[in-house]
Amino acid sequence: MKLRELAHSRTGDKGNTSNISVIAYDPANYELLEKQVTAARVKQFFDGVVLGDVVRYELPNIGALNFVMFQALGGGVTRTLALDIHGKSFSSALMEMEISENL
Repeated sequence: MKLRELAHSRTGDKGNTSNISVIAYDPANYELLEKQVTAARVKQFFDGVVLGDVVRYELPNIGALNFVMFQALGGGVTRTLALDIHGKSFSSALMEMEISENL
């Protein structure tokens, strides 16, 4: 199944760093997201786009994960020639990640 079936997302940026939140629609699905949407998988998913590290922060009380992606915006808003200078499309792209329905 696609990640978007269990969660929604928002993005933010600061310089050349982007962050993506993954928020479970139903808190009962948080454990599944925590097990399958790892920093390593997000880094692999954005291979060639995110050049730096990806760090994951868990927020179980609100059923969310937050990923901070370094060297992700082609130098940052004032330096990149990319169409999506703030990285807002990262959230839509990540929602296409395939996950299993089982832990």
